[in-house]
Amino acid sequence: MKNKKIWIFAAILVLVLICNHVFGWSDYLKETDNFRFLEQLVEENLVLASAIYVALTVVGSVVLALPGITFAILAGLLFGPVLGTILCTLAATLGAAAAFLAGRFFLKDSIKPAAMKNKYLKKWLFDESGKNQLFVLMITRLVPLFPYNLQNFAYGVTDIRFGTYAAGSFLFMIPGTAMYTVGTAGLADAKNRVLYIGIAIVIGAVVICVGLFLKKRYIQEDKEERDEGAS
Repeated sequence: MKNKKIWIFAAILVLVLICNHVFGWSDYLKETDNFRFLEQLVEENLVLASAIYVALTVVGSVVLALPGITFAILAGLLFGPVLGTILCTLAATLGAAAAFLAGRFFLKDSIKPAAMKNKYLKKWLFDESGKNQLFVLMITRLVPLFPYNLQNFAYGVTDIRFGTYAAGSFLFMIPGTAMYTVGTAGLADAKNRVLYIGIAIVIGAVVICVGLFLKKRYIQEDKEERDEGAS
């Protein structure tokens, strides 16, 4: 049964990759004409443009493992600072949710050993499983020591509830997403450039400071305690 689930997931993945090769999904946004088409579509049919963007982002970030910053920049250019942040965060959350479900129902036996090899994921997702789940999500989302794609799959192996994971992921991914979407919107909007870039700088400074604080307070402190215990 376990092997059957792995084969089903592998078949889905292969199918998506074949479709990407045939239809050129990953190359779609590289073409200037395609970007202009999306710009025009935003003006003519915002709902359809939003749906296409979300679908491309989910496929690109989860299946093709393209950098998330690419889609944040695209969202800022196409949809502006507010809607761009909402759509990008929503798409990233849907992608993270898909990885979570794949880890829980298809790849449980292969994901946990891979996650256990990462000392940070091992400690926070498994050794510290008794801690508040939202707190653990906050740590893993805001401290840039945890591999993003792997942690999405690895959370499916833990006992965290899907609703808690999805809501927490959405909440804690907003600041990092906004930093890029608002900043990009500022570069594209000459009228509000100073305002948007200023906001992006403030958000970026807050994200960095919070990440450094959490790292020093909870990760380095734990390391020092283990070192003292060993000595």
